[in-house]
Amino acid sequence: MKKILFIILGSLLAIYLLYFAFVYYVPYSEGTRAGELIKFSNKGVVFKTWEGEISQGISGAQIFQFSVLDNEEEVIDKMNELQGRYVKVGYVERYSTFFFWGDTKYFINSVEEEPSPFFNK
Repeated sequence: MKKILFIILGSLLAIYLLYFAFVYYVPYSEGTRAGELIKFSNKGVVFKTWEGEISQGISGAQIFQFSVLDNEEEVIDKMNELQGRYVKVGYVERYSTFFFWGDTKYFINSVEEEPSPFFNK
């Protein structure tokens, strides 16, 4: 009886680890997006995650929501610095996410300031 229970629990753990590895190492897509960085915050009660939004149009009708992993410290610092400005972000879209990674399937891995096509500075 103990052997069967051990096999079942081991199999469930192996399936979870394979799922985690698939979600982490196999991206669905990669790309870039540009827009005005309108929101970037560290939110959550137990698990704090970095979440943000980019407006991709003048009216704000197209909002791109994204997450940033905690190990991307340089990206987090730059996002806080570029709040309210026009930015270009590089992202990886994953098949799924975990509650301790973020709310979205889009994870930012680079950010740079871009000249705005709408406003001259």
